[in-house]
Amino acid sequence: MNAVRTGLVDVPGARLWYEDRGAGPAVLLTHAAIADHRMWEPQLAPFLAAGHRVVRWDFRTFGRSTNDATPFSSRADILALLDALGIERVALVGSSMGGSVSLSFTVEHPERVAALVLVGAGVGGLEIEVTPEEQLLAAQEEAAVEARDWATVADLDVRLWVDGIGQPAGRAPAVVRELVHRMVLETAQAEHPQPEHIGLEPPAAGRLGEVVAPTLVMVGDLDAHGCQVAADHLVAGIVGARRHVFRNAAHLPNLEHPAEFDAVVLGFLDEVGA
Repeated sequence: MNAVRTGLVDVPGARLWYEDRGAGPAVLLTHAAIADHRMWEPQLAPFLAAGHRVVRWDFRTFGRSTNDATPFSSRADILALLDALGIERVALVGSSMGGSVSLSFTVEHPERVAALVLVGAGVGGLEIEVTPEEQLLAAQEEAAVEARDWATVADLDVRLWVDGIGQPAGRAPAVVRELVHRMVLETAQAEHPQPEHIGLEPPAAGRLGEVVAPTLVMVGDLDAHGCQVAADHLVAGIVGARRHVFRNAAHLPNLEHPAEFDAVVLGFLDEVGA
């Protein structure tokens, strides 16, 4: 009944890997920049049991997707993926970068989106002041990238996004820290070309009033300052948007508190009929 279907969708300059399971109202899970499709493993069984068709995929330059140096739009990639899978309307669940892209896709293609769940999401075009500690970690990571010291890059990403700014090392569960470290390290070591990304114009920050899909904004209480500001902006700007805050969680609450995440998201999707 829940056979696993995997494949590659050809798009200009890349092949997008996807996994498609189940039947029913479709949910597209879009990962964070410190992850790939594997971050959604805890969601698969509960979402399938709730009667959803569940699709997860890898952005180009991540996981099992491929790419060259062709300029691209992740919004166009999502559209191509949905079209290839015959999905007319979908509930978008996006984490971090995946949330930012899902939001922009919703602005650009409102007719394709049945519901929108944004988790620690960025907002294209929103200017946010970075804290001194975040500036320091960003500078350290930039130096590690220049040195191609990928293990240090992964260490810093775990410190910033998984344990959380100002939190003790090892705060998050070891299984979560190890998974994110592995995903970041594998992506960095692959050294994919980094093509130009074609952003939404005008960007989403000034167009939140165009979002008509029912929207749930989720954020961990230990997530970075910018993610808290973005969540405030989203809730204030999207009509009817609701917020859920995870206690004792940083950037990936679906991994830190999967039972709470699944219950809240599935309850929301059921309530709005998506």
